[in-house]
Amino acid sequence: GMVRAAQRGALAMMLPVFKPGLGGRLGSGEQYESWIALDDLVGAIYHALSTEEMEGPFNACAPAAVTNREFAKTLGRVLHRPAILPVPGFVLKKILGDMARELLLASTRVVPDRLEETGFGFLCPDIETALRHELGVFRRGKA
Repeated sequence: GMVRAAQRGALAMMLPVFKPGLGGRLGSGEQYESWIALDDLVGAIYHALSTEEMEGPFNACAPAAVTNREFAKTLGRVLHRPAILPVPGFVLKKILGDMARELLLASTRVVPDRLEETGFGFLCPDIETALRHELGVFRRGKA
């Protein structure tokens, strides 16, 4: 899954757009994104190395893929900003070419069956928890 980390990668590139309230869905927003929080990725690698049943390849992604529309809406909510300015697919294709089609507009819905079957516990099983954890934005009444 795509690693969601505030310091680098896709999330880091989105923050300057979303923080002032200029973010929104990409293309139709209906494409699914498989993702994983950075701390969960590190935990999954450790789990794979220390669990005998985890031999061979496995999917390193959170249990709940989200649509790009859901991701944008959730990131806006976490940042307390609107997320209503979409970027049309044709604009992304014009600017980024094949990369837009392959990374931003393609749909991937992967599940971490082997991690879950071998007892791995996700710190951030859903996108809102992951974004709040990564960005240090917590709900009132919570640490």
